[in-house]
Amino acid sequence: EVQLVESGGGLVQAGGSLRLSCVASGLTFDLDDVAICWFRQAPGKEHEGLACIRTEDGRTRLTDVVKGRFTIFTENARNTVYLHMNSLKPEDTAVYYCAADLTDFLSFSSHDYKHWGQGTQVTVSS
Repeated sequence: EVQLVESGGGLVQAGGSLRLSCVASGLTFDLDDVAICWFRQAPGKEHEGLACIRTEDGRTRLTDVVKGRFTIFTENARNTVYLHMNSLKPEDTAVYYCAADLTDFLSFSSHDYKHWGQGTQVTVSS
């Protein structure tokens, strides 16, 4: 079965950087086009789509909120997706999730993804 595991969260000061990782298993990377996206959920708010990557060709899509600060990429293995976050702000504080599904459309809607990780907490202090 599909499993997604996030890691790399923690407490950082405003302006700092952090790199999150998402290790996926159980996905048919060799047979289907898999989209893996990063979402976050701040206290009392809905899931917010941030960045997505299509594993087959590495195509990415970022929201305006994180463009210029966050980067999504894979390194060495297609089943591992990273989110490198620069210039962190207190408003970036949230639980960060990775989500995956078999699709060729990099949607920022949480409803379009079936598989989710447990999340990793990111706290940015001011």
